[in-house]
Amino acid sequence: MSPPEEPTPDDGPEPAPEGAGLSDRDRALLALERRTWSGPGAKERAVREQLGITPTRYYQLLNALLDDPRALAHDPVTVNRLRRVRDARRDRR
Repeated sequence: MSPPEEPTPDDGPEPAPEGAGLSDRDRALLALERRTWSGPGAKERAVREQLGITPTRYYQLLNALLDDPRALAHDPVTVNRLRRVRDARRDRR
């Protein structure tokens, strides 16, 4: 029997010890969401250059992060804004 595989950096929100804060990557995701963007494609370009992931993966990770209580504690304004946007989109469907 082989040992379980180690998660890769893109497997979702990074686990942290109980009571610990967010990982560097999770904080970087929220930091990108706080910024304003100059034009179309600027945010996607920043995601690729700064985080080294695709925009699709970025939004998957961000969506999971919005449900993490540590994210809410770290940046309540951004997390609550993004939750409202997500909920409004769900309601329109």
